[in-house]
Amino acid sequence: MKKLTITGVPEHFNYPWLQVIERQPFLTKGIQLEWIDEPKGSGAMNKSLREGTTDLAIVLTESFIKDKIEGNPALIIGYHVESPLIWGIHGSVKSEVNDISELGHGEFVISRFGSGSHLMAFLLAKREGWDLTSHDFEVVGDLDGAKEALQDEIHKLFLWEKFTTKPFVDLGIFKRIGEIPTPWPCFVLVANPYVLDTNAKIIGDLRDMVYQESKDLLKRTDYPSLLSEKYKIKKEDIEAWLDQTTWAQNNSISKNSLQKTMEILEDLNLVATTVKHEELVFKPLVALY
Repeated sequence: MKKLTITGVPEHFNYPWLQVIERQPFLTKGIQLEWIDEPKGSGAMNKSLREGTTDLAIVLTESFIKDKIEGNPALIIGYHVESPLIWGIHGSVKSEVNDISELGHGEFVISRFGSGSHLMAFLLAKREGWDLTSHDFEVVGDLDGAKEALQDEIHKLFLWEKFTTKPFVDLGIFKRIGEIPTPWPCFVLVANPYVLDTNAKIIGDLRDMVYQESKDLLKRTDYPSLLSEKYKIKKEDIEAWLDQTTWAQNNSISKNSLQKTMEILEDLNLVATTVKHEELVFKPLVALY
């Protein structure tokens, strides 16, 4: 039995993947699907893709495109979520700062360099008129590391998807002092070239099953309750998240969307150059337009 590994963050965005994987749709073809939780986020998933320890990953768009430009051999096979990600800007509950506008500069705890929590700090800094250096970042690994760090580093900030952290804000573990949306679709599906060379049809079929699952779940009246129970997020917060989320439904990817993402990363000095759109995607499975 061949194993196909899929890696993603243990968050509500990936529930459709868990449902499809639970059904094991390719056993008759000798392929078993395995889900791997990666709480350290996109930077860690990029590393896994580079090292070949995962076959497929659901990665933040900005994080993968930066890593791809810098040599990651993996390729995009589609979007997962086409709407922006809304990042919560979090501070310590011990801090006297209540709004991002009160700060003249920002220092951050991040999951790892190259992660969304790292890259989005530069977008926030541009918006707020700050200049960031490598000394403005402390690597803490994951969400648990951030919770621990902000108990002591009360002057630092932490960026993470706002509905994932909402329970911790409600409990008084984090203080939310602002938000910042991504100016691009938030999640891409990324596969290793060696898997695409040997199992492109299976990868494409799996992706399309998840697209269909995402559509089917939205029709279920109990979907918000299911997500609320599994991810321990209030039902009203899940409903608010679903209202603002647009799921990918086919293999179409806009060249303008990819170009805009690369240009913003270049403008932030996070990449040295842009590349051709075709270099980012696995062309047999993606319809660029």
